[in-house]
This record gives sequence, C-alpha cells and structure tokens, in this order.
Amino acid sequence: MKFEDYSISNEIKKSLAKLNFRRPTDIQFKSIPPILKGEDVLAIAQTGTGKTAAFAIPVIHTLHTKKIKRRSDGIKCLIMVPTRELAMQIHQVFESIGKHTSVKTFCVYGGVEEGPQIAKLEKGIDILIATPGRMFDLASRGYIKLNRTEILILDEADQMLDLGFIKDIKDLMTYLPKKRQTLFFSATINETIKKLAYSLVSNAIRIQVSPKDPVAKNIDHSVTFIEMDDKRFFLERLIKENPNKKILVFVRTKVRAERVQKAMERVEIEAQFIHGGKEQDERKKVLDLFRKGEITVLIATDVSARGIDIPGVQYVVNYDLPELSENYVHRVGRTGRGKEKGNAVTFCSEDEKPILKEIESFLGKPIKRLEIDKEDYTHTIDFSAESHADWKTLISDHDDFITKSKKKPKKKK
Repeated sequence: MKFEDYSISNEIKKSLAKLNFRRPTDIQFKSIPPILKGEDVLAIAQTGTGKTAAFAIPVIHTLHTKKIKRRSDGIKCLIMVPTRELAMQIHQVFESIGKHTSVKTFCVYGGVEEGPQIAKLEKGIDILIATPGRMFDLASRGYIKLNRTEILILDEADQMLDLGFIKDIKDLMTYLPKKRQTLFFSATINETIKKLAYSLVSNAIRIQVSPKDPVAKNIDHSVTFIEMDDKRFFLERLIKENPNKKILVFVRTKVRAERVQKAMERVEIEAQFIHGGKEQDERKKVLDLFRKGEITVLIATDVSARGIDIPGVQYVVNYDLPELSENYVHRVGRTGRGKEKGNAVTFCSEDEKPILKEIESFLGKPIKRLEIDKEDYTHTIDFSAESHADWKTLISDHDDFITKSKKKPKKKK
C-alpha cells in the first residue's frame, strides 16, 4: 500500500511526496488507521522505524480536516517528550508533513529564553511539542491551555521514566480533559512502562513491531574487548580508516565527552561534543554542523541520544557502555535509520563486562564478537604512536610537577 492510497488530505500527500515518503513502514502501516479512527494506541517499535511520522500523519490530517479557527480555546494536541533535541526533531517532522495544511505546530523546552515562546503561544497554536519542565512552568502561569486538548501523545515514554518524569506524567492528567485520544509510543517496554501506559489509555490498540529483537535488522552491531586506556587509539583508527563518514560516539558522562574530544584533537581529528551541560544554542549549532556534514565526528552522552535523528550516520561507537541496558538500543538506533544500512561497534573494557552481560540479557541474545588478535591490537596502538608519546609526555610532565612541588622547601615564618 502506498501513501497516495490512504484517506488523508491531498495537502499531506503533497508533502509526503516531496519528502520521498512513498510507502509506510511497518509501524506506520499498523498505527495510522486506528489513530485516524480516534482509537487509543500503545505502540512499541524499534528506534529508527518511523514512529514520529506514524502519529504525525494522522494527527495533522485530523486537525486539518476539522478546519480549526478558534485557537484561543487552547491547544488541541500535546506531545510530551523527554529531551530538547527530540522536541526540535519532532517539530521539524510536523512542520515538513503539515507544510501545506492549516495546522500550526510549535515546541517549547528549557534552556532558552521563554519570552519568544510565550509570544508564539499567545498567538495560538494547534499542536504543542514540549519537555515536562518548561511545559509545567508555562501551564501553571496560564500561558499553556490544555483544558480542550483532544489528543495526548507520549513519545519515547521509556526514557521519560528513566529520567524520572513519571510524577510529571501523572500530574499532567490534572490539566487534561478525561475524554481524549491518547497515543503512547516507546522503543522498549517493561512492567513499569506497561502499568503506566494502561493507566492512561482506554481500550487501546496494542502494536508491537519486531519485539524479539529491539535492534533493527539493517544495523550490523558488534562488541570488541579493549582496555579502557586504549580505547582512544581504536577510536582514532576507526575514524581515520573511514574518512568523510559520519561517526557518532557515545560516552557515559559530560567529562568523558570533553576528554575524548581533546584526545581526538591531539591527533588532529576534528570532533565536537554535546551534552546536557552545554547551552541549547550551542547544542543546536553542533547538531546542525553534524547534520550538514561539516563535522563528521560527534561525541554525545545518553541524554542527547533520543534527539539525534540525522540521516547518513554510518557508524555508532559505544566508547563507554551505557548504564541502562535499554540505552544500548537507542544508541545503536542512531544509525541505520529507515531503510539505510548502519554499523555499530561497542568498546568493552574488563570492568564493563558485567554491563555487557546485562545488555545481552535485555536483548535476549549475545552481541556478535569482533575479535582482535594481539598483533592487530599492538598495531592499533602503534598506529597512534605520536599521540601515544605525547600522552606519556603529558603524564610524565604532570608527575614531575607533583614531585617537584613536594620537594619545595617550606618558607620560614
């Protein structure tokens, strides 16, 4: 079945044709009909399978065909997401699909001035995409009206729970009408998510795509065993052996992101990093550069993982293993988007093997091993001999400084 065969407005079909959306993905094929009928939906699907368009197409059609004129009544559709990057990404999808319709979409999130957001809200919008903090702040002060909201969408619900937003989600219900359509989308599901989902939906249509393997088939993912102190040499080699390819590197903390970026800088590899500690404008600027291919290596923390939907990412590197098993799926899902092929490799140190075991238990099967023999391992470090020497020099200089400091005689009073 093609999108042109669906009972959706010609304006949306026009946008889909321009975006080269010809046929629906599995999650779109299964979700669009019940959403168009006004049913509640609980959908579980791998990241990168087109979940956003699965709800954007029917929601935009529904609101467009109603020809809403009284925007002063409040927002008709609220989409709650865990991160700023994801809010912006979903907003971009809605803007592209709804370009030729009468539907107005906007997104609000923290980390930026609220003045322009309030001004836009006061003019009236139909669809609001929001992160919990900024949304509740503006709603409590009367800038966001949800009393006539007809559709609630929770996207990446599993990460919202991981980030501790379960109370916010429950509090949100006090702002919304009891009679509404609720759409619940997530890449993974567990008992906590299932319990929350069924407390929000009513007689929901449950849709689950590829539940046995949460990693998409078009992603070739593997793990290789590398000592923690040697990881930077293997990352350097991978980058230099894949020139001009987009490579997304995941680390566990903000500090690690900055350290890995500096390590690459020392061997003349241009890389940028994003994490929650950076200003929103800076994060957006870096993502835009990566999207355009002006930088080809981006280092990110898990907080940013869900918001990065950039076509053409050929490699994902798990430089550090994630703390949460589910985040492995979201990380590797940044490559192989849609119908593209992708590669993901995990660098696992001896100390991280227990985490690897948890991830494999979550996946339900072992991750393919990428074996490195001793000779090749040594060659990789030799491949970065200059930076290795520089690194030793830095440590030596630091040790000398400490030693000399200890030997300095104390001044007499």
